[in-house]
Amino acid sequence: MVDVFSGRLLVSKDGRSVDPEEALQNKVVGLYFSAGWCSPCRDFTPVLCDFYTELLEESEPPAPFEVVFISSDHSAEEMVGYMHAMHGDWLALPFHDPYKHDLKKKYNITAIPKLVIVKQTGEVITDKGRKQIRDKGRSCFRNWLESADIFQNFSS
Repeated sequence: MVDVFSGRLLVSKDGRSVDPEEALQNKVVGLYFSAGWCSPCRDFTPVLCDFYTELLEESEPPAPFEVVFISSDHSAEEMVGYMHAMHGDWLALPFHDPYKHDLKKKYNITAIPKLVIVKQTGEVITDKGRKQIRDKGRSCFRNWLESADIFQNFSS
């Protein structure tokens, strides 16, 4: 993920700045393009929360998975409100970072919500993360992990 977020900081749900190189190292990463005003997003976000919680808090060891939220909210306040009201304890690209436009272009985001699962290099494993989570639940993570080329000892 060094390639994708090089030279940038991410923010945690509680507003702390996070070094992406440290936080995303050796993890499968879900780039979550979403917004609080979007009703399909508000429908899927709790599903993603449950998926994330199961993988990180109910697995031993925790799964090598992280979500980075890329907001399409209308303001920083809306983004923060959405994160506090509905999000899991995942990371986000700061609202005012213009890089979100580059990411939308790079990953061909034409509608939200969109969950793009990527390798450490930023290469796409699947751009159908949302559908796969809805259809297969936690079992889709094993396929992502096998495609991710990262060291792991996670078992589902």
